[in-house]
Amino acid sequence: RTAVRASVSPRSFRPSPAMVTTRRQSGAVPRQTAKAAASPPSSPGRGRAKSKSSSAKTTHYEFMGPPGALAIILGLPAVCYGLVFFCNEDACLRLDSLPTEFPDPPKNMPLFSVDACLVFLGWMAFCVAAHAALPGVIKQGTVLPDGSRLTYKLNGLAVLTLTLAIAGVGVHTETLDLSWVHLNFLALLTAGVAFAFALSFALFFCSFGKKKMLAKGGNTGNHLYDFFIGRELNPRVKGFDLKVFCELTPGLIGWLLLDLGFAHAQFKRTGSISPAMALVCLFQGVYVLDALWFEPAILTTMDVTTDGFGFMLAFGDLVWVPFTYSLQARYILERGESLQTPTLLAIVAVKLLGYAIFRGSNGQKNLFRTDPEDKRVAHLKYLPTRRGTRLLIDGWWGIARHVNYLGDWLMAWAWCLPCGFNHVVPYFYVVYFGVLLFHRDLRDGEQCELKYGEDWKKYCAIVKYRLIPYVY
Repeated sequence: RTAVRASVSPRSFRPSPAMVTTRRQSGAVPRQTAKAAASPPSSPGRGRAKSKSSSAKTTHYEFMGPPGALAIILGLPAVCYGLVFFCNEDACLRLDSLPTEFPDPPKNMPLFSVDACLVFLGWMAFCVAAHAALPGVIKQGTVLPDGSRLTYKLNGLAVLTLTLAIAGVGVHTETLDLSWVHLNFLALLTAGVAFAFALSFALFFCSFGKKKMLAKGGNTGNHLYDFFIGRELNPRVKGFDLKVFCELTPGLIGWLLLDLGFAHAQFKRTGSISPAMALVCLFQGVYVLDALWFEPAILTTMDVTTDGFGFMLAFGDLVWVPFTYSLQARYILERGESLQTPTLLAIVAVKLLGYAIFRGSNGQKNLFRTDPEDKRVAHLKYLPTRRGTRLLIDGWWGIARHVNYLGDWLMAWAWCLPCGFNHVVPYFYVVYFGVLLFHRDLRDGEQCELKYGEDWKKYCAIVKYRLIPYVY
């Protein structure tokens, strides 16, 4: 899901790609805001292969540097396991009865199994094969630091369609038991964690090969930090772009399969799908469909244009997204409660409002950037800047500087509300995402102030609210 900055190029010039940030691409934690600075060129005596983009190392750290990177590398898997340990069919955390010791894993969920490892590897292999075999659109990426542009084959929507067709036929003919993912959820998580670590180590070691274009932020010389943040900018195997593939295909579609597996398990138990389960699967299915429908937008994201491919993105794409975003569907299967019709309608209203704000604001911004003469945006007011660009101060973008973040957060509430209010764990996502958006807004504001200078101060005086009108 894209959250696009409200800045565009002049009408007299060909628009440059907008900087985009995405929920799924955020990894698992917000970044530490800081000013970037490059160090002098590295010593030629070290014998390290020079990057095509630059031989200079950066002294800029995010996430509080190597100590923060180590904490996140260890902490992210712990959170994924903790969400299962602290809320499952056996017990679920309540604020009025906090546990005094770390809970045991669920009785019916093994932590590891060979079958789960084979299923996870099989899923990755299927995604690669489907991506290679199915047709797709060919798009060029943004201009790289060396002046070149890479081409990308994008067919995530086709892979999703094929996957759902196979799953649907398999469940209907009873040749596929999609509910298997529930009892094997922890074992699948273990397989995913192991795969993400293995991939991250492989990416790190391969980045020291010849003629590798290194990401500016991942070339610090500190191996722990570079392993975490990502060293090589665009790792490829015979033209197959590993980063863009992992960004959208296996993790995002795998998340939807987990949701559907939990729904299938509920149907096998009760003979029906509860309204709460149906809403969560529908809302999150729309999210996945929306992301893959607008797949080309991934090419202008910070993840693709700026960040290296390391543990942060690998774990975020392949583990964090599917295994934490499916929390609500798992909770409803294990501990769900019945909801009254007025409550269900209110949840749908929250979802529709959030989507209208999110898609309306992003669509308005993108249209203004690509076709400013269109009658739908030609009347919008904007603030011209000394850089020759313009900042929208009208329409959706006159309400708040990141009004699209507000829409995104409202949709996050719609994911969690079907879980009811008996337990706090299923609201992990909306809390985490709110902190992420708050931090990202601060980070974007600091970067825009550096970019636009006094013009940014003028813009902030006109568009006073950051995220929530009349509140913040």
